[in-house]
Amino acid sequence: MPDSSASLEAQVTTAHALSTVCVIIPTFRRPQGLATALASVAGQTDIAHLSLSVIVCDNSPEASARAQAEAFAATAPFPVSYVHEPATGVANARNSAVAACDSAFIAFLDDDEEAPAGWLGKLMATQARFAADVVFGPVEARLTTPDTAYNGYFTRFFSRFGPAQSERLTSYYGCGNSLIRRACLPQDHAPFSVEQNDMGGEDDQLFHSLMLGGAVIAWAADAPVFEDVPPARARLSYTLLRAFAYGQGPSYTAALTGKPFTTAAWMLQGTAQAVIFGLLGLILMATGRKTSAARLDKAARGLGKLVWMPPFKVGFYGTALLKPKPRGR
Repeated sequence: MPDSSASLEAQVTTAHALSTVCVIIPTFRRPQGLATALASVAGQTDIAHLSLSVIVCDNSPEASARAQAEAFAATAPFPVSYVHEPATGVANARNSAVAACDSAFIAFLDDDEEAPAGWLGKLMATQARFAADVVFGPVEARLTTPDTAYNGYFTRFFSRFGPAQSERLTSYYGCGNSLIRRACLPQDHAPFSVEQNDMGGEDDQLFHSLMLGGAVIAWAADAPVFEDVPPARARLSYTLLRAFAYGQGPSYTAALTGKPFTTAAWMLQGTAQAVIFGLLGLILMATGRKTSAARLDKAARGLGKLVWMPPFKVGFYGTALLKPKPRGR
């Protein structure tokens, strides 16, 4: 006869493993944002059925968040680990944090995001409802600048919208405010591509590969987080440059994976997009229309698809963060 006590122990172990979740917060020189993110995790409700832990992965070379993370850990009601990844790069930080995590589920929260009280429990509930490998939730931007003609555009730019109801998805979003079943991540290599360290898009590559591999992806409509947008980012000079970088992603990835015809198709589409929306955006801006920003955004993304080559690749992470900022910014 099978050993019933051993079987029961295995069931208990499995049940415990399925209830463990680690919130990973990568950070780079944002002490106030990190404090807000950590406090919001500490304020989570309806998680008595979860075994919660937190990993703060500090990506600054000087380990600037160490003291802050250790001070939080001293009073936190759950285990808090500090990981220092001195090699700057968003993929480096996420890979190091994932390597340090042994929970069944990983939730990603950025260091400029704040999670409402029921956030984590709702992500986990959506995961259970759809037996999902990956769950995404909404991101609601909070501007800290005075009202301007383009604040509506800025709010949309920094927010993440999705279906009105929780459901299974046939697409994917970015890593901030996501939940991943750890077992679905590749075991033979780091999940996030280090080639994307400076430019971002490492999460898109991962989720695209998981989707192609048959991963179940779901949307938790009731699990939003808030993203605080500083004045330096709520400017057209920033968002249009970032839109250009977003546009570079598809062409760059196609070229990187040896798909010349796909690359050419993206470039052709980008050319038409840049010309049509560029002209329309400039006309609307000349006549004082608020909608000009959205059209220029599309034009910038189109231009990025055309001008994707490495010499023109725009970086917002990694070594780009170490460059001195111009005065007045």
